[in-house]
Amino acid sequence: MIPELRQRYNAAFTEQQYAAFLDELATAHRWGPDFRVAETPLFLDAGTAAALVRAASGIVTQLATPGFRAHAARAVPAALSVPAETPFPHFLCIDFALATDAAGRVTPQLIELQGFPTVACFQTLLSRSYARHFPAIPPDFTSYFGGLDEKGCLAALRTSIIGKCDPAETVLLEVAPEEQKTRIDFAVTEDLLGVRPVCVTEVRKRGRRLFHEVGGREIQIRRIYNRVIFDELLRKRPAMQFSFIDDLDVEWAGHPNWYFRVSKHTLPFLRGEFVPPCHFVSELREVPADLENYVLKPLYSFAGLGVDLSPTPARIAAIAQPGEWLLQRKVAYAPLLATPDGPSKAEVRLILAGDGSGWPRLLNNLVRLTKGGMHGVDFNKGRLWVGASVGLFPGDAG
Repeated sequence: MIPELRQRYNAAFTEQQYAAFLDELATAHRWGPDFRVAETPLFLDAGTAAALVRAASGIVTQLATPGFRAHAARAVPAALSVPAETPFPHFLCIDFALATDAAGRVTPQLIELQGFPTVACFQTLLSRSYARHFPAIPPDFTSYFGGLDEKGCLAALRTSIIGKCDPAETVLLEVAPEEQKTRIDFAVTEDLLGVRPVCVTEVRKRGRRLFHEVGGREIQIRRIYNRVIFDELLRKRPAMQFSFIDDLDVEWAGHPNWYFRVSKHTLPFLRGEFVPPCHFVSELREVPADLENYVLKPLYSFAGLGVDLSPTPARIAAIAQPGEWLLQRKVAYAPLLATPDGPSKAEVRLILAGDGSGWPRLLNNLVRLTKGGMHGVDFNKGRLWVGASVGLFPGDAG
């Protein structure tokens, strides 16, 4: 989107730079990336960065309405409702495809959103590492919004994740964290914020209180930075000594109910220039005549599981629980990033965080580059200039 900068970066790129960059990511913390990291950041022009800010603001404005509260009231499955819900989510992620409009301008188009954290601490490492290893990146370019820098972003994340608790009494809760593809973020979070990753099977319950062991000493858990994906928990059913739905003496960051309230369930509620039409299958009066322009998505899935890019009327008619499926208009990702072996397409995730007393604020972003049909790491194996990245833009544009 900044052709001169893209040409300069590509011309200056060397495999030696890239190898040193990857080596830093692999060795700086306890765990390295278990996914492909792209050879390049995505350079966003000022107009596109501003459009992303407007798109996020418009969505948060709609989430702040009483209408959304009414819509979200039925989002949490009754058997999975967790007590002591916070008034607002601590975390919000909004995923936009970068497409082009009729005039050829780059426009963000909403793909998904979630009231759940992402690899926010890893993204600070990634932004810093790109800048260190690739001198073609202008020094005034940033990935942070609202005048923030890395220090300001980490301070905001510290407030969201730890609050007023002791980091030693805060845990990053996950199912087998050492086996997760996002484990590098857990390692960076521990090193930067002092919050240890803990498996759900390592937590002990006495009365309403939770504990885990560190170096032979039992520590009470007063705050949970929750990274547990419910569909994974239900699929794997690890042996736990507590339940999420117990009445626990613990603070949640973020509260599990918001995983459902702000989710695919939210998409049919939203409107606007950056929001493609989306419907619950149960509320369709008729299947769209141009069904090839739609994608079928299950409500309660993660990382692209169950998504059908080419649904048929028969497939839709056979759905047993149509209230748990969405039909969303497809977005044509623009092949806008020039690379040595053909253009990449981009999806931008905006990272928002807060303290649970109000709607989160926009902090940072992550980018996923692809040359395939979907953006998950499993869909881009064997390709170059694809994978995890970050969007960089002029410092006064966001």
